[in-house]
Amino acid sequence: MPTLLLHIAPLHNPERYRLLADALTTLTVQCLRKRREVTAVVINDLPQARWHIGGVPAERPTALLEISITAGTNSDAEKAAFIAAVYAELQRQLGGSAGLAPASYVIVRELPATDWGYDGRTQRERHRAHPPAPQPTPLPA
Repeated sequence: MPTLLLHIAPLHNPERYRLLADALTTLTVQCLRKRREVTAVVINDLPQARWHIGGVPAERPTALLEISITAGTNSDAEKAAFIAAVYAELQRQLGGSAGLAPASYVIVRELPATDWGYDGRTQRERHRAHPPAPQPTPLPA
């Protein structure tokens, strides 16, 4: 049940938001092994004049993506692959000919299973109610 919060500047159109949400959801499924049907994407857009880098208004498109996931559910390599893939996708969709401003970020936040929930129950409660299925034991060769 990951949640993704994407902040972008400048403003775009609704079709761009749909394409971004779909691409970010797909990368979350592919890189982090999360379920598509519980992945939420929220896109906040800002006029370029409201985004500052180094104390001055940004001159190029900018992005900040923050994803929240349950702590311990992904390896460092999976998170690194996600960050690289998402940045490349944001660059492709938003960067244009000038590319994204270098001070564009992708942040993975890991939250304890007791500190967030879905459908009114913490992740810990949900996992206790539905433990993962045991993996089959391989047969000796």
